[in-house]
Amino acid sequence: MAIPEVSPRPTEPPRGFRPFIPDEANLSELTLLPLIAGTVLGAIFGASSLYLVLKVGLTVSASIPVAVISVTFFKLLQKAGLRGATILENNIVQTAGSAGESLAFGIGVTMPAILILGFDLEIGRAILVSLLGGLLGILMMIPLRRALIVQQHGLLKFPEGTACAEVLKASASAEEHGIAARGGVAAEAAGLGAKTIFGGFAIGVLYKSAMSAFHAWKDIPERIFGQPFEAGSISAEISPELLGVGYIIGPRIASIMCAGGVLAYLVLIPAIKFFGGVAPGVIAPGTIPIRDMGPDEIRSAYVLYIGAGAVAAGGIISLARSLPTIWQGLRGGLADVMGGRKGQKTAAVPRTERDLPTSLVIYGSLALVILILLFRSLHMNLLGAILIVLFGFLFVTVSARLTGEIGSSSNPISGMTVATLLLTCLIFLALGWTGPTYYVTALSVGAIVCIASSNGGTIAQSLKSGFLVGATPRAQQIAILIGSAFSALLLAPILLLLNQTGTVYVPVADRATGQIVAKGYAPDLRVPPAVLGSLATEQLKGTDAGKDNATYRVWHKTDDVGGPAGRYLVNDAGIPVYLVDPGINGTHRNRADGSTVQKFDAPKATLMSYIIKGILNRQLPWGLVLLGVMIAIVLEMSGIPSLAFAVGVYLPLSSSTPILFGGLVRWLVDLHLKKKLAHRQLSEDELAAESDKSPGVLMASGYIAGGAIAGIIIALVALAANTEAITKYMEAHNPFFKGDYSDALSVIPFFILMLLLYLAGRELFLAPKKTG
Repeated sequence: MAIPEVSPRPTEPPRGFRPFIPDEANLSELTLLPLIAGTVLGAIFGASSLYLVLKVGLTVSASIPVAVISVTFFKLLQKAGLRGATILENNIVQTAGSAGESLAFGIGVTMPAILILGFDLEIGRAILVSLLGGLLGILMMIPLRRALIVQQHGLLKFPEGTACAEVLKASASAEEHGIAARGGVAAEAAGLGAKTIFGGFAIGVLYKSAMSAFHAWKDIPERIFGQPFEAGSISAEISPELLGVGYIIGPRIASIMCAGGVLAYLVLIPAIKFFGGVAPGVIAPGTIPIRDMGPDEIRSAYVLYIGAGAVAAGGIISLARSLPTIWQGLRGGLADVMGGRKGQKTAAVPRTERDLPTSLVIYGSLALVILILLFRSLHMNLLGAILIVLFGFLFVTVSARLTGEIGSSSNPISGMTVATLLLTCLIFLALGWTGPTYYVTALSVGAIVCIASSNGGTIAQSLKSGFLVGATPRAQQIAILIGSAFSALLLAPILLLLNQTGTVYVPVADRATGQIVAKGYAPDLRVPPAVLGSLATEQLKGTDAGKDNATYRVWHKTDDVGGPAGRYLVNDAGIPVYLVDPGINGTHRNRADGSTVQKFDAPKATLMSYIIKGILNRQLPWGLVLLGVMIAIVLEMSGIPSLAFAVGVYLPLSSSTPILFGGLVRWLVDLHLKKKLAHRQLSEDELAAESDKSPGVLMASGYIAGGAIAGIIIALVALAANTEAITKYMEAHNPFFKGDYSDALSVIPFFILMLLLYLAGRELFLAPKKTG
């Protein structure tokens, strides 16, 4: 039976369409300085996005902030007597600059799962996966550009790409406006808001540095309740980056996400304490009685599995809902590849239609398979390499299509990664490949496909911007290749840095006597002698390096027999002396000296590790996971988006609370905007588009970049310097940081941060200059 067409597919753009810069115009485009500027900005926004995805599992599009910064930078150069940049060169900057954010999401969603599975996060493996995933996404998008960008023009909106094109057109010079006018196109000039985004960045850096580096005030105000609501708690991580995320995603999604945190911290955890607190013994998968657990311990032992089940179900449901769109995109992409223009020479193809050659896609894909097999750190076999290319093409097509339909922020990349891992693990299970080595193989497949899918959606947005302004596709594809490669080389070391700065060496045995002293461990826990001699050696790192200079052997414990699974440092007798609790997804937030470290929950990466373990070794508490699945189903039946709620269940409430406040600020700004534009009688979609272009979005982007970059710098300083003196001084003399009223007092600077964001959204603070 023939499958009917979902909708008619136009074979060319609507009649009368003309790009802003016509095909025959000859402007500078792929030049060195814009390429360098875009690559550097991509790395900066990629680093901030990686920080964000490890914290809350979310990123935001970097194209518009990068475009605004690029236009401002080159206008300043022009005022200084140097050459400025054309609109096509500014487009190259935003194209190369968007690569870092897309890679950061893929890396942050998948690579930390290696730690959670009990393996070392090697820098070579992280760089390799990032490079291969980025390259795969770019290769797959070359043949899909005409199908999704050109032939679907007018049907696929690509909201971020279209908005970015408007920013670029608003920045065009008088000469470029003249070129556009001669080509039959006009653009409305507008204020760019560079002052707003730079101001937000500066405020974010200063606020985060004062709070986290100098402890000017408490970073997580918290209230834990006692009887009769024992183990219930509320808290907020009052950081600029999370406030900015809430503003950008808006009040609806922000409130749904925070509602998930309310369910976890004010319903599930108190309920588990109420019912389980009377149990005399240990209830698996916990390792100590519930009566001895606090809210965070209950969350780690039980609620995380419920949240993971909800996230997995929400991701799969969102993917299933998109199946008609996925099928249409696949048919369109395959039809374009199979029916591409043959025999045409590059010289005969218009400038605005020149792509990198299709032969590069074919030979590049073959080279990818060979490279994947050659690098043994991926533990990859031929089947896994073939699955990567096949799933890569499938989900890059899906990602690019969905980005055109619903935008980058709503694109269910994590759901596609879940589907990839499920299919891969089921294939491995059928073949009997269930040992720990295949954990890394399956994860490598998922990681490369996830990065490719994320990069594919971002490339599609950038290509749409280029299509509208009249760019050369080949130049954009080269720019994003270079930007992706540079970001991949930079983001992997940052990932390891963030993990190391939050690593805690938890004492398990007394160093002198070798006697096990930690709770939850069997007194006779030992590494088998046959295994001990083959283990690598290591010393303590980071701030703990000088406190114990002994050399230990590294033991990766993969089961919960005799003690929790994890990475241990053991002495020559095979006795585990330290549990190495990682900064990413670790559970111990205090060092032996009492100092507090920042942990990254990496919610999506944890989900990936649960899927691999659950299928290949059946090591999940499925009862708790299925509770989460049922929560997602109930929400969908109620008409509520389950994925955002599920992420809130998984995350600490302290992470989703500031996101809620950011959404509330956006709601107040939008109320003012709606009254202001009431005379224009705009539709809801048109009002949303106006809101997305408001100065508040740029200010929030500055908050995100400034807060995240400051967090990374603080993490680097913490590894190189001893900050205990500052902490102890502030604890003794600063009531905003330590004391009976510190929780209430620390809210004051956060309220000021919210007020500045609101005033910026109302154009009463750091307002962009109006032109035209």
